[in-house]
Amino acid sequence: MCGRFTQTFDVKKLLDSLGVSVQNPPPLKPSYNIAPAQPVAVFRYDRELKLELMSWGLVPSWAKDPKAGYGMINARSETLDQRPSFKGLLRNHRCLIPADGFYEWKQEGRLKKPYFIRMKSKEPFTFAALWSHWAGSNGSEILSCAIITGAPNELLKPIHHRMPVILPKERRAEWLSPDCYDPKYLSTLLEVYPENELEAYPVSTRVNDPKNDSADCIQP
Repeated sequence: MCGRFTQTFDVKKLLDSLGVSVQNPPPLKPSYNIAPAQPVAVFRYDRELKLELMSWGLVPSWAKDPKAGYGMINARSETLDQRPSFKGLLRNHRCLIPADGFYEWKQEGRLKKPYFIRMKSKEPFTFAALWSHWAGSNGSEILSCAIITGAPNELLKPIHHRMPVILPKERRAEWLSPDCYDPKYLSTLLEVYPENELEAYPVSTRVNDPKNDSADCIQP
């Protein structure tokens, strides 16, 4: 799974790094310990590429209570077209969540040891994700998202049995394109990311508390 990640980049540097441009991007505050239900920056295509804030934890459009999304921070790649919460979203509600690292916890005896995973280049990357729009009877609206997870690569296997799906540069446009909506083909884009481009190292248990949001969280 993916239960915490980081978005510590400057917006302009993020866009330059990914080689994209958007109109009126939101101001972003560096976040070293993003937890469920917090706002995250998300790319999606709506007539043009947009970068906007969404709540992390998918709230299905049909949910009676928006709190239903608090537990749906991840979506298993193997069952995207089977679960009611995600069925249909794969066709026309795909998005990318930029990040510069994520955390996983390794079970060691009775303890869970946190690890930080990032690109060896330290450059931002993108998680494959789904988004949803929820509208309440009182006129309130919520844009929310869930990170897609899959099998781990060789680097992550000793740490956790799942990892977020990272989309390489050459597949981002297809993932976001409204002209690409075949679930079987889209599933082929969700491959295991090469371990030789990533690095992982243990970090302090400070990350266990979402109140701790500083660069200390990612220090080895």
